[in-house]
Amino acid sequence: MGTNGSTMLEPLRQGLPPIDPARVSTSASCSLAARYEAVRGARHFTRSTLAQWNLGDRFDDVSLVVSELVTNALRHALPEDASPETRDSPVRLHLMCWPERLVCAVRDPSPERPGSSATPFDRKGGSAFPDPQGTAESGRGLFLVDSFSDSWGWHPLAGALHGKVVWALFRLS
Repeated sequence: MGTNGSTMLEPLRQGLPPIDPARVSTSASCSLAARYEAVRGARHFTRSTLAQWNLGDRFDDVSLVVSELVTNALRHALPEDASPETRDSPVRLHLMCWPERLVCAVRDPSPERPGSSATPFDRKGGSAFPDPQGTAESGRGLFLVDSFSDSWGWHPLAGALHGKVVWALFRLS
């Protein structure tokens, strides 16, 4: 992999005070079924959650990022041989809010890193995106996540949990 979880989580800390778990204003999560209709459900969940947190003005950017992260999890992180009946809720969306930041995280069962080459924090060897110019018909999801969020990353899950979490951070004024 070339990086460890600490390195992948570094953008959560850059330019912001450290995350103090006791200062979490609130958090919410929902399970998403292994169907593309789940993307619409994720957007609806995001809209209602942000409205409850008085962050409705951030919905457009956050919703776009949530849609891309959930779509990527459904498209690239689920076993191809599993039927929809045996893949109940393999993807989970988490929204976490601190006074100065909002984090959207999508958990999926695949241990594979998102994207096709280097991580977005090690671009010396090339772009983390299949189409860094954003001109292809598909493959722009992580490019959009990078463009609309303040930072993003991922980390593998450990212990009894298998897979990874891909997250995006939004600074709050």
